[in-house]
Amino acid sequence: MSTQVQPLGSRVLVRVLAEESVTKSGIFLPDTAKEKPQRGEVVAIGDDSETIKVKVGDRVLFPKYTGTEIRLENEDHLIIDSNDLLAVLHEATAAVAAA
Repeated sequence: MSTQVQPLGSRVLVRVLAEESVTKSGIFLPDTAKEKPQRGEVVAIGDDSETIKVKVGDRVLFPKYTGTEIRLENEDHLIIDSNDLLAVLHEATAAVAAA
């Protein structure tokens, strides 16, 4: 059975994105050496759409120790107040990178 979560008010549901387990130089990092993730993807937004500045699908940056942790379909999620989000992450395009 699939569970769906609809945040209330100005909260957002964020799927936590996994951090890299191998450094650029090829060193493997065990789980105990990894920092707590700070990036995620917005999965659902609350019903207070006037104060929420993000939309479903946005990749966001949030503080390390914020929100309420929940596990849905074997993935970590956070319910975070939209005011606690720090930034929306945009992927650099090839045209921007070349400039």
